Amino acid sequence: MPKHILTRGHSRALTRHHKIAAAGVAALGAAAIGFSAVPSNASTTTTAEAPAQTAKVAYSTKQIEGVQADVGSLHTGAVQVEQFAAKKAAAEAAAKKKAAAEAAAKKKAAAEAKAAKARAAAESASRSAERAEVKKAAPQKYGNNLDGWIREALSIMKKNGIPGSYEGIHRNIMRESSGNPKAINLWDINAQKGIPSKGLLQVIPPTFDAYHVKGTPKDIYDPVANIVAACNYAADKYGTMDNVDSAY
Repeated sequence: MPKHILTRGHSRALTRHHKIAAAGVAALGAAAIGFSAVPSNASTTTTAEAPAQTAKVAYSTKQIEGVQADVGSLHTGAVQVEQFAAKKAAAEAAAKKKAAAEAAAKKKAAAEAKAAKARAAAESASRSAERAEVKKAAPQKYGNNLDGWIREALSIMKKNGIPGSYEGIHRNIMRESSGNPKAINLWDINAQKGIPSKGLLQVIPPTFDAYHVKGTPKDIYDPVANIVAACNYAADKYGTMDNVDSAY
C-alpha cells in the first residue's frame, strides 16, 4: 500500500511539471510564429501583450487575374479613344480641305465670270467705237432735192457756228426762187448794175464770194454752197436767216 501511494504522488508531481514545461514550450512556439509573421518595419509586441493568434494564410490568383483584366480593358479603351480622336481629327481636316477647295473654286469661278463680263464690255465698247468711227468717216448722204440741200447746209452751218433753222431757210428760198437752184434775176437793180442775184436765195456774186464757207463748192449755183453763203451773210447783217422776211 505505501509503495503504491508514493508511486501515485510521484507520478502526479511529474505530470504537473511536464504540463508546465509543455505550456511554456507552446507559448514560446506561438510567440516565435507570431514574430516571424510581423513585417520587418512593424514594431514587436511586448511580453505583456496577448500572444498573437496563428491563422492560416490562403493564397488565390483570382483577384490578380481580375486586376489584369481591368488593366487590359483600360488599355483597350484608351486605344479606342485615341483611334476615335484620330478619325474625328482626320474627318475635320478633310471637311476643312473640302470647304477650302469649294471656296477656292467659287472664287475662281467668280473671277472668271467677272473677267468674261469685262471682256464682253470691252468688246462691246470697241465695236461701238468702230461703228462710230465708220459712221464718222462715211459721208452723210442727203437727197438731191430741196429737203436734202437744206439739211446738208444746216449740217455745214452747225460746224461753222452759223445760226439758222430749217423753217427760216425754207421760207426764204420759196420766196426768192421757188426752190430753183438755177434761178437768176435779170430785172432788179442788181441786174441793172450787172451783178444779178442768182441761186436758191438770190445772192449776188460779190456777196457770195465774201461769205462763201470753206468746204463748199465755189459755185454760186451750187444749192448747198448758195444756202450756206446766204445764211452766213444774213447772220452777219440780221442775226440769222430766220429774221429775214423780204429782199435782203
